[in-house]
Amino acid sequence: MASSSSKLTLVLLLSSLFLHATLAEIVCEELPKDLCAFSIASSGKRCTLETLANRDGGVEYQCRTSEIVVERMAGYIETDECVRACGVDRSATGISSDELLNAQFTAKLCSPACYRRCPNIVDLYFNLAAGEGVFLPDLCEMRRTNPHRAMIELMSSGAAAGPARSESMDVVAPASAPSPM
Repeated sequence: MASSSSKLTLVLLLSSLFLHATLAEIVCEELPKDLCAFSIASSGKRCTLETLANRDGGVEYQCRTSEIVVERMAGYIETDECVRACGVDRSATGISSDELLNAQFTAKLCSPACYRRCPNIVDLYFNLAAGEGVFLPDLCEMRRTNPHRAMIELMSSGAAAGPARSESMDVVAPASAPSPM
């Protein structure tokens, strides 16, 4: 019985959160840490999960509003389906272009389940790739037709070249982000 009771509590909590989100503004600082990453505040700015040291020397997570503006989306909390389909991690405290070099990650990002149905995540990685001089739709097309060659091309472009390029979401969304394929 405790299991069904805890499930009901979770459903009620999530329902009230989503009801609050539809009736009021989404403020990153008010989101729980497990909904923060890949969410967009009502202001149109991306939410980021940050780590803070606590008094005990441990780490606490806090949701913050970034300065990165998303052109065509606001007040959006990413779905669990998209998080799974795209292979991203809600507990991530930053993203890196290094992820684009991971064949399993790009396979999920470029899959129809992600690329066609999850514009928020695709927009984020489109901008990250663009910051590295890579056009995500071309990378995905090459990934579909010749996956090995796609990784060679990406590596030779200089994208994700080493740990010095591991900024956390520092690319502003362009006016021409990708449309679903």
